This record gives sequence, structure tokens and C-alpha cells, in this order.
Amino acid sequence: MVPTTGGEAYQVTKVRRGAGAPVWSPDGTKLAFTSAIDVDDKPEDLEKPLDKKAKETLDKKRRDEPTVINRLRMKADMAMGLLPPRYSQVLVVDAGGKSSPKQLTFGNFNHMAPQWSPCGKHIAFSANRREDADWEPWFSDIYIVPAEGGELKKLTPSTGPCGNPRFVLTPDGKFVVYAGHNMEHGSPTLARLWKVPIEGGTPVLLTGSFDRSVGDRCAGDSRFGGSDNGPAFSKDGRTIYFVASDQGRSSIYQVPSEGGEVSLVLGGDRQISGFTADDSCSKFAIAVCTPTRPGEIGSYDVHAGSEKILTSVNEWLDGTYITAPDTFPFKAEDGLQEYGWIMKPVGFKQGVKYPAVLEIHGGPHSMYGYGFFFEFQLLANKGYAVIYTNPRGSEGFGQEFVKAVNGDYGGMDYQDLMTWTDVAIQQGYIDKDKIGVTGGSYGGFMTNWMVGHTPRYAAAVTLRSISNWLSFHGVSDIGYTFLERELYADVWKDTQRLWDFSPLKYVDNVTTPVMVMHSENDMRCPIEQGEQFYVALKKRKMNVEMVRFPGSNHELSRSGRPSLRVARLNHLLRWFDTHIAKKAGDYEPAL
Repeated sequence: MVPTTGGEAYQVTKVRRGAGAPVWSPDGTKLAFTSAIDVDDKPEDLEKPLDKKAKETLDKKRRDEPTVINRLRMKADMAMGLLPPRYSQVLVVDAGGKSSPKQLTFGNFNHMAPQWSPCGKHIAFSANRREDADWEPWFSDIYIVPAEGGELKKLTPSTGPCGNPRFVLTPDGKFVVYAGHNMEHGSPTLARLWKVPIEGGTPVLLTGSFDRSVGDRCAGDSRFGGSDNGPAFSKDGRTIYFVASDQGRSSIYQVPSEGGEVSLVLGGDRQISGFTADDSCSKFAIAVCTPTRPGEIGSYDVHAGSEKILTSVNEWLDGTYITAPDTFPFKAEDGLQEYGWIMKPVGFKQGVKYPAVLEIHGGPHSMYGYGFFFEFQLLANKGYAVIYTNPRGSEGFGQEFVKAVNGDYGGMDYQDLMTWTDVAIQQGYIDKDKIGVTGGSYGGFMTNWMVGHTPRYAAAVTLRSISNWLSFHGVSDIGYTFLERELYADVWKDTQRLWDFSPLKYVDNVTTPVMVMHSENDMRCPIEQGEQFYVALKKRKMNVEMVRFPGSNHELSRSGRPSLRVARLNHLLRWFDTHIAKKAGDYEPAL
């Protein structure tokens, strides 16, 4: 804690395994927060930090003793290995740090996103407390608990993921509003806003007519951690504000608290990654970025409709070449209206044809758009046009679009990317023989898929990729549910279908030079996926290289060690520069 008027910070919590997600009580005297608590931790040890000897004992045990596992979900990407036997619990502590925290939740379940009721007597949170939680790891419910401790009350029907709860007092009663869905369309079901009485009852859908997902879905590589997407409430409780994603933009919307038509409050060709409201909900603090500005803080006056950007923290932009993308509508192979973006290379001259790199996002249920991508700017500064789009399966284009990729990986999504490449070439300044392709996670799968299905790309860099869906099932932290939800395939019954979906099947077709990049502690797309693709290509004496990143997980490009993030970008540039020729004289200033 530090006074807003300045002064020395003081430590509020001293819990053994750290604290996170702090939230003020309405009267400002307490904080609710979460902390990981080991199943073997005793209550009296909560505020006893592990000393050097205890840490050495634990390290020795991990090195020298076998691990007995009896859970289905045994590892996680953020853990970079086996899940430790500890769970996130909700606690409350005096904001002055003068008393011990009080633990409100217990059991072998993770409890997330605590929020206070306006009266300060209850705390809402989300948790998956099902007996079969590991079999349905994406499910969660909304609970409330007395702030002084007591019995938990479950408010939602355990039919899908529910999160981000907020209390609201509306003209017709007291409710908790949350984001979630009932898995009507499986994993790509759009998240919508719901409300449920705090006394219990049937949740009511508020944004059913809004064919977009609640939350910021815009991909980027220059943000650390998440932001508050709402919801927030008008003083009279009649209006709810929230962030949602639409056609590459993340904006603030509103909906009546009884449900109904959703309308735009604050948008633009940019990403509003988060906002918070003042007590009267008449002003918002907003976190914003654009393709040419990594991020700033602004304020928005709801009643006046006026906005002001308050910061200018990225002074290095003044001495850096930054490229703004051009937006291009185009028709997909089946006539569907889609959109793509092209960043011209720095030093662009009319009449010259430039090399390009096709970037493919992960997910697949994510979204490219009007956010900031350092990697894109770097490629543009190194002389490449950067082309990107949102193929079938992306967020921001409605329910039918986002679920269209399920059961069809490598189908219309692949055709969308091929069509977009053609459209980019038709603009007249991209050399069709000098186009590279890269992507991570699902984008890595698609990079592998593309080089096995077309020779048109001059070089490829596949990142944290998937090559073999059959082995993915048992080695990924999400693999045991992903295949059924995304590919509509059972690993025991549909082996041929999964092999047909696997890029590894098509390695004999690959002629493109390929660099395989993978983190050694990636549990989402484990490194054996990259190894299989590399070995298969190397055995065929193809032009292939593998770059491995120690001590890194699936999030390397977004939140990994800075030195390794720089190394990753340098290797990516080296591979494209090696296989895609550029002429310095084609640029002004010259490269």
C-alpha cells in the first residue's frame, strides 16, 4: 500500500505463497485477495514464509523422489510442468496490514476474481467446485460468501464457464452480473452478460441479441497481465457497461440492466483493453492502444461524451519508424465478407514490389485487429510488408463465424488465409514469390498445415505449434478435452480423422524452408509436437532448423524472459532474411 499523496509503501500481506487480485472493500478498510495454499499447509503456517532450509528440502524432494499422480489434470502451462498440490483461495485482510488475513474458501478447488457487495457484507467469486472438475476444467460457477466467513452459496447452474462477477442494485432487486455461457456451441460459444438474484434463482441473459463476445479478444504481444473489462453500473442501476470485441476493435458498450438492445458507448479503430468507473459511474479510466501506440491511459466523461488521453509514456516512439496498417475488405471463397490488414514496410516506395510475411494468430478463437504488435512493427522496420486477417474461427464476427472452424481445422480457415494472400498480392506492391508465413499455437498448426498443402510460401517459422493431434491428446494440459470440443473427434474412435487433421501426415509435400521454434516447458503445445515435425522434415533432408527456449512456456512471445523474447525475434528475422531476398535500394531510407 502507498498513499496517493506520496510516501513510503508498506507491506499489507505476508502470506507464505504470495497474494494476488486485491480488491478494496466499499469502505476502504479491508482487502479481499487470493493466495495459493498447499494441501499440506497448516493454518498456523499461512503467514510463515518458507525459509532457505525448507526450500532446499522441497527442491531435493522434487529432484530425488518419485511423484505420485492421481488427478486427470496433472499439469498446466503456467506451472511449466506438474501442477503443485495447491489451490487458489479467497482471503480478507485489514487494509492497514495490522491483522492476520482470514481465509474464506477451502477445499481442493481454485477460487478466482473476488468482488465485494456494495454493503461490504458479501464477496462474490468464481470457482469450479464440481466433483469432476478435472473432467470439465473449463466450467465454473459464481458463488457468494459472507465477508466474515461462512457458508458458500452457488448462484449458477454448472452448465458452462461463469466469471467476472459484479454485484449490482437495480430498481427490481439485488443481483450478481457475470460473463459466461452454457456451452450451447461448445468451446467457441460467445461469452455473454447474465444476471442472477443474490438470493438464488434462474440466471437471466442480458445480451442475447448482441452477436459478439463480452471481453477484449484482441491479440497482442506488448501487454503484461490482464485488464478490467467490467461490467460497471450506472448510479441508478439501470445501465451496465462492458467491453466487447467487434471486427478487430475492442470497445465499451452498454445494455439496460433488465436486458435488451446493446449500444456502443466508446469505440474507434483501437483496442480498449480495460476500464474502471468512478463511484458515480460518470467517468471512466480507460486503457487504450492502437496499431501505432502500445498503450496509454485516458479518461472518458460519460455524460459529456468527451475523452482525454492522459499519458504519453512511450517516448521512444518519437525516434522509431512506426507503420500504420491499411484495412482491406475482401470476399472469401464462399462469398463471405471478411477483412484483412497490410502494414507497408518502412521506407516504402511506389512502384516497388516488396517481400511480405503472413502472420496467423493463435486460439483459434482470438482476433487480430487494431491493437499493437511489436513483432509486426519489427518486421516492417526490417523491410517486410506484414499481412494478417481473421480466418474462420476468429472472434469479433459473430457466433456462426467463430464456431465455423470447429471440426474443420485446415478447411475454410486455410482457404480464408489463401484468399487473403491473393488479395494482398493484388494490391500491387507485394512480390508473390517472396512471402513468408509464421504463427504460434493454432497459428503454428496452420503454418505447419500450409507448408504441407502449398509451395507458395518462400519461408516459414512455426512457433509453439501442433503437428500431431493423436499424441496431443495425452501430453497437452488441455488436450484431453480439446479434441472433442474443437475437432469433434474421439482419440480412440476417430484415429484416422485426427491423423487427417495432423500436419505431420503431409510432411512429404513440404518444400518450404521451415524453422521450428518451441519452448521447452510449453505444456499447452508440448515441445514433442515441434520435435516430431522437425525430425520428420530433417529425416527427409529438408531445409529445417529447430530453436529451443529453456525455462519458457507457451507464453514466451508475450510474457517470457526479455532476453529470450529478443532472441526469438532475432532468429525469426534471421530465417526470413536468409530465405527471402531484399534490395536495399528499394527502400527510402535504405535498409
